[in-house]
Amino acid sequence: MQTLNLDLEYLEKTFEISRNGDVKRAARRKTSIEKSVVSILENVGENPDREGLLRTPDRVARMYAELTEGYHTDPLKLINNALFEVDYNEMVVVKDIEFSSLCEHHMLPFLGKAHVAYIPNGKVVGLSKIPRIVDMFAKRLQVQERMTRQVADFINEVLQPQGVAVVIEGVHMCMVMRGVKKANAGMVTRTFLGQFEDNRDFRAEFLEHIRS
Repeated sequence: MQTLNLDLEYLEKTFEISRNGDVKRAARRKTSIEKSVVSILENVGENPDREGLLRTPDRVARMYAELTEGYHTDPLKLINNALFEVDYNEMVVVKDIEFSSLCEHHMLPFLGKAHVAYIPNGKVVGLSKIPRIVDMFAKRLQVQERMTRQVADFINEVLQPQGVAVVIEGVHMCMVMRGVKKANAGMVTRTFLGQFEDNRDFRAEFLEHIRS
């Protein structure tokens, strides 16, 4: 398993460097996306200069900035000192976390729900941080399998708990709108680490929680 580099000094230095030129880089990225959208419109047989499409390149560029903001999320700010030492070693479950992402193969949306659990090992994380962690990885070009593992690995690295479990249920527009066109086909991916991988009873308890 690839270890995430969460060394604070390294991250602070890296993100400070990245912030220095953020405005200019963002403006260049936006302009580049707008030009690409104009090219797409022309090549599908549309007229980018007609009234309904005049602002489409700008809208699409802003949309992609929002849908891919996970690439630019600072993990330090995400956690924001919300780690707390507690004498608690029972399962913590956060379920039905709604998410939306973009499939990296067709850049079409996939969306659904994530269910996350961990067994503390002296530390817990603020409740709101779990959905934010899911969003950090969802707001990128993704495949559901990798996203599931990334969420689990990140929580495992930050909290070093006794175990982590992540289940993601997704519906993919690349299957609904094109290709096989199966509107009711869903996908379920799972990652179990630590006690959830080793202990069948923990897995069963977690799966019962998310079914109930």
